[in-house]
Amino acid sequence: MSTSDADDPAANGQARLPPRQVLTAKFPVMSMDATPALDIADWSLTLKHGVRPLKRWDWTAFSALPRQRIVRDIHCVTRWSKLDTAWEGVMLDDLLADAGLAAPTGFLLAHSADGYSTNLTAADVLDGRAMIATHYDGQPLAPAHGGPARLLVPHLYFWKSAKWLTGLQFTAREEAGFWELRGYHLRGDPWSEQRFAEAE
Repeated sequence: MSTSDADDPAANGQARLPPRQVLTAKFPVMSMDATPALDIADWSLTLKHGVRPLKRWDWTAFSALPRQRIVRDIHCVTRWSKLDTAWEGVMLDDLLADAGLAAPTGFLLAHSADGYSTNLTAADVLDGRAMIATHYDGQPLAPAHGGPARLLVPHLYFWKSAKWLTGLQFTAREEAGFWELRGYHLRGDPWSEQRFAEAE
């Protein structure tokens, strides 16, 4: 007896893949450099408008913010995709609400403890579209995957989900981050295959 595509988990998974992506059950570790050693006692997250600090959270204050759990598919520019990944953390909307402000500009840079950065638009991180994740699959986020806290923007290629997040900086205009300065696309939409700048 044959199984229809509608009842076939593998077929359903393939339907959820952006162009030229391949399913994986693993969670590959992809990083610019070695994993930094971060102690939550020393960790902090700073929100800025340009060079001006707007608010800073240490781990205790950040952990007291409202938390949510989301399940999303993720897609790496190196062509792997992982379905139904479960995350817990603080939505960007709730972070801004705690700071008592709306997004001051339409653009921002995410900064990491290892010197990495990536650019995003406010539209891509607000209205429930992005999280600062501290847990994956019910466990504290492993250092290799960006712990203690990473940005999660699952609808964009995963290089936009900066590991080891320490800062969010709103900018007056779009400013390229680490990989964008090296030829990657400024936005990185997997469904449009926005891998490289030539696709803009």
